[in-house]
Amino acid sequence: MPGPGGGPAPDNDSITFALLCHLLGIFTGFVGPLIIWLLKKDTSPFVDNQGKEALNFQITALIATVGCIFGFCFIHVLFVIVQVTRIVLGIMATVEASKGVAYRYPVTIRFIK
Repeated sequence: MPGPGGGPAPDNDSITFALLCHLLGIFTGFVGPLIIWLLKKDTSPFVDNQGKEALNFQITALIATVGCIFGFCFIHVLFVIVQVTRIVLGIMATVEASKGVAYRYPVTIRFIK
C-alpha cells in the first residue's frame, strides 16, 4: 500500500506515530500532534504528512471553539457541534492511520503545508 504522495508504504513505527498524532489530538488539542510531528517529521514521510494534517485540524478546531465561546456565546449548540465533530473526525483519522492510509480532514484550514 503506497504512502502519501505515492511514496513507499509506511512501516509499523510510522503507522503508530501517525495514529498517535490523531488520537492525542482528541485529548490534547494541537499539543500532542505538534510534539510528535516535531520529533518525527524528518524520519518518516507518513508521520510528517499525518502530523501536519492532525495539527492543522486541531488548530482549526481551536479557532472554531474560541469563536463559539467568545463570538457566539448565546449559541451553545455550536460549541457542542464543534467538539463532537472534533472527536468523531479524530477517531476516523486514527482508524485510517492505523491501516496505514493517509487521512485528510474535511473543512480544515491548511496552516502548515
